[in-house]
Amino acid sequence: MANTVLDFERPIAELEAKIAEFESLGNSHSVDVDKEMVHLRNKIEEMKKTIYESLTPWQRVQLARHPDRPYLMDYINRVFTDFLEFHGDRRFSEDPAIVGGFAKLDGKPVLVIGTQKGRNIKENVFRNFGCPHPEGYRKALRLMQLAEKAKIPIITLIDTPGAFPGIASEERHIGEAIAVNLREMFEFPVPIVAAVIGEGGSGGALGIGVGNKILLLENAYYSVITPEGCAAILWKDRAFSAKAAESLRLTAKDLKELGIIDEIVREPLGGAHKDFDAAAEFLKKALKKNITDLEKLSPQEIKENRYQKYRKMGVFTE
Repeated sequence: MANTVLDFERPIAELEAKIAEFESLGNSHSVDVDKEMVHLRNKIEEMKKTIYESLTPWQRVQLARHPDRPYLMDYINRVFTDFLEFHGDRRFSEDPAIVGGFAKLDGKPVLVIGTQKGRNIKENVFRNFGCPHPEGYRKALRLMQLAEKAKIPIITLIDTPGAFPGIASEERHIGEAIAVNLREMFEFPVPIVAAVIGEGGSGGALGIGVGNKILLLENAYYSVITPEGCAAILWKDRAFSAKAAESLRLTAKDLKELGIIDEIVREPLGGAHKDFDAAAEFLKKALKKNITDLEKLSPQEIKENRYQKYRKMGVFTE
């Protein structure tokens, strides 16, 4: 059982605690509790299906932010081999919030870039809570330019509430760094597959999110703003975050219907944090499939495919 239990998961956690009690009772007093255990396990499975198949948008946001959820490096260590990390933007500094390097996906060379959060306060301060500075996006661009020269696919794994909005970030031109990445990513003649593995917040996600294919894990979200930010602007009160999450249509199902994403990547029942290995296997399968499909296209077709994908988004009137 995960260390952190969300509010809507408490009924499941209580039943799992009862199972642990029955096991302890059976072991210590030689009592036959098999029948009760089977009944409780069946009840738990039924409850899991009922709860996780009817999650609200706000509950999915909570799962996307779950502190026990697998982060970028957890996926890199399970999905890829021979990962070689690169550092620095060659202009200002290194940004630990964005991790990037070359690796192999089942023996195929690829470039992997993503946003990394921390597991504790010390790690989160080091990673800036997964909120990149301008140098992080410039590092990402430098690596993507290397991938273009090497003619290998680019994979980005996104998990950020947004780019860092502080004074230092503005002084080093965060808006320009993201805008340049958006422009340049449209021009790369190699396949780009972007996957949102947790939070996909605003320009912070878009800065490494322009791809031929956009994948979203089942309980991840992708939005122009966080629900709290939206609630603070529209209702002047973060208590309306759940309402904002529903209005933003930020879940995988909504985004697939709107044509913003191309594929929903399955997660283990209860969320990716329940089984890192299974979650990584689902993601690996989706990445391989999409890279293989895109490699059938010519470099010009890859660029045109990416351009047309974004031209079709939204509704235009004249």
